Amino acid sequence: MQWTLVIPLKPLARAKSRLSDTAHAGVRPSLALAFAQDTVAAALACPAVKDVAVVTDDALAGRELSALGARIVTDEPRGGLNAALTHGAAAVRADRPESAVAALNADLPALRPLELCRVLDAAAEFPRAFLADAAAIGTTLLAASPAQELRPAFGPDSRARHRASGAAELALTEVDSVRQDVDTGDDLRAALALGVGRRTAAVAAQLLIPGQ
Repeated sequence: MQWTLVIPLKPLARAKSRLSDTAHAGVRPSLALAFAQDTVAAALACPAVKDVAVVTDDALAGRELSALGARIVTDEPRGGLNAALTHGAAAVRADRPESAVAALNADLPALRPLELCRVLDAAAEFPRAFLADAAAIGTTLLAASPAQELRPAFGPDSRARHRASGAAELALTEVDSVRQDVDTGDDLRAALALGVGRRTAAVAAQLLIPGQ
């Protein structure tokens, strides 16, 4: 099965505020953009991915991610993460109604294409499926097979919320790069230990990160 990934990205100036203990306000937008660039580049290199749609109103992010090959969908609802994902999935299916779609976090800088393929291949066995994050509280990927609505429930405790919605939880090992999103300094250190993409590595090199 070939998938279209829908990746939401808030305006860079407001992104990654929880990294304030690791990166100052002047660096966080560059770091958020680098995360998204490395995520999109790895996703497009996955054989199971047909294309990537990024939902964002950020002009710089739109230009940079479009240059990598992503389709940019304007965040018309401006109603938060789940509204952006629902809008992005609807935009994809307006062109291709039978598309299999999956929501993917924009902050997976260590993402490996083959690990993403394993997750998507496993998700294809279910109408809706999700992958919990490294903290086992949130969600990094939510997939909906053709003719199934995405029904995203991201936010606090999204693992429990997606499970309660009827989505199957994917019990996979050795897909750490798909689980490791970055919200905190500890998350960034964990991603760096896995091995991040070149854009994140370049920005992170400007930071003094204890334990790196």
